[in-house]
Amino acid sequence: MQNHFPLWKNLFILIVFGVGLIYSLPNLYGDDPSVQVSSTQTASITQEQANNIDSEIKAVGAPVKAFEFKDGRVLARFNNTDDQLKVADLLREKMGSNYTVALNLAPTTPSWLRALGANAMYLGLDLRGGVHFLLEVDMDAAARQAEDRYTDDVRLALRSEKLRYQSVTKDGGFIKVVLKTADDKATLLALLDKDFRTLDITEPEMQDQVWLKVSEKEVREIKKFAVAQNMTTLRNRVNELGVAEPVIQQQGDNRIMVQLPGVQDTTRAKEILGTTATLEYRLVDVEHDVQQAVAGHVPVGSRLYYEKNGNPILLDRRVIVTGDQIVDASSGVDDDSRPSVNISLNGVGAAKMAKTTQVSVGKPMAVVFIEYKVETKTVNGQKVRHKEKVEKVINVATIQGVFSKRFQTTGLDSPQEARNLSLLLRAGALAAPVDIVEERTVGPSLGQDNIDKGMLSFVVGFALVVLFMAVYYRLFGMIANLALAFNVVIVVAILSMLQATLTLPGIAGIILTVGMSVDANVLIFERIKEEIRNGVTPQAAIFIGYDKAFATILDSHFTNLVVAVVLFAFGTGSVKGFAVTLIIGILSSMFTAITGTRMVINWTYGNRRVEKLSI
Repeated sequence: MQNHFPLWKNLFILIVFGVGLIYSLPNLYGDDPSVQVSSTQTASITQEQANNIDSEIKAVGAPVKAFEFKDGRVLARFNNTDDQLKVADLLREKMGSNYTVALNLAPTTPSWLRALGANAMYLGLDLRGGVHFLLEVDMDAAARQAEDRYTDDVRLALRSEKLRYQSVTKDGGFIKVVLKTADDKATLLALLDKDFRTLDITEPEMQDQVWLKVSEKEVREIKKFAVAQNMTTLRNRVNELGVAEPVIQQQGDNRIMVQLPGVQDTTRAKEILGTTATLEYRLVDVEHDVQQAVAGHVPVGSRLYYEKNGNPILLDRRVIVTGDQIVDASSGVDDDSRPSVNISLNGVGAAKMAKTTQVSVGKPMAVVFIEYKVETKTVNGQKVRHKEKVEKVINVATIQGVFSKRFQTTGLDSPQEARNLSLLLRAGALAAPVDIVEERTVGPSLGQDNIDKGMLSFVVGFALVVLFMAVYYRLFGMIANLALAFNVVIVVAILSMLQATLTLPGIAGIILTVGMSVDANVLIFERIKEEIRNGVTPQAAIFIGYDKAFATILDSHFTNLVVAVVLFAFGTGSVKGFAVTLIIGILSSMFTAITGTRMVINWTYGNRRVEKLSI
């Protein structure tokens, strides 16, 4: 009974192999060139609009492989990229700017596999093709925005404390406060010490003035936050617009690398990434006539805006909080079961909101969405980047009571609008503008060529290993080859379950795993042969071979695992991809090369007398 596994162990190994086989299957299916249509407004696409889109596609004469309408989005699958591009151009012309028409590659995984949560691995830029952008965050703009906020905050604090002042202005990097009388200077300094400790205070020779400046430490934190917030925002924005598996990573102090594998429409991708946005909460000016403002007589303390339906509205010039001060937003319902959005602010935003709402109960408050669209125009034969600022009011709600960190935004038309607005609040605001400083495109044909070469390398390496093991170790070698095949299946299955992105270095990691996995079997088989030469019975030789070789295999795999973990911890991009597949491969090979082969050998030679081993 030396070479016999209990029933539970055999069942466990078979279940692992079965699950691995199921979750690796989606990678055998390809992708369909597809066109995805989604709404850029708070209201999603309706069934009637989806039917109209279907009619438009049929009218152009492009054969549709499948037409899907789900979660307020339309996905049309085609047999080739020519039909895909033709339909995309048509829909962009027909649908207008209120809809996003994105080119994508939709997986053809069968529904029964999708029901089990089985999906294919993502393919990296070097395998699928796509676009690579390097974006630079405007750090100076982030610092200027902070200065603007502090200027408004100081002005508001002075009014709240009823301190008389002549002006609060920005000048030469300073926020200069000029008081009506020098007698109020001590009160001002006490106020600044209590509420504005992050500002450096300078007292010039003029006794009625105090100069403030954002501290260097605060500036560093603002710039660091701007990059982190922009990465999160870009990731959410790209995901929601249906762009394929993005890779978004920070490079250096002020740059963000964005890779969009599978994206064929580089112009649309640039529009998505080059358009920066932010949010502002402002009080509605109900004291002045909006029609006079439309006629050109805008009050000094107000600004004229337009709502999403085109109606004009007057808002207070002072900003309460901005989008980068929102830490969370989720949709829900209020006490009367009306759709609402639950907002959470950071400490600074909460304090400002509390001060405003204390004196504004019953007054309306508006959410302003601001976009900075970047367009490239040709002027005198040269390409010039032009920025356009677009502002619109996306929501107006009445302040029902005093609140600070957490509050609800109501007055929404539907639960769907609440969900979309919460998404906009979470993902629509960039802490600082970004500029595309580098752009590269990898064509689908080059990506396919990389896949073909990578697969050829894998097949040749796998075949040579299989041939060597079969010739040199005979039946034992064939069992090792079977375990080797399942090792690859398990690695692919785990990568698919993790929805990891496979790149060329990742394929290299899988190929390296093939050699490492069979290396463990070589150690075991050589130890078995040595025991047989020493006169040990075949059954005992099998038991001793697996038992004594285990420590050596564990040591060699552990050292490889340490190196792989270090590569993952300190590497970036493709190095991380190589490390991930290597780590999974090392752990998987320990299971298949030792436990998997042992189970099959137990079935073959266990529980019977054996005179000779085919090894």
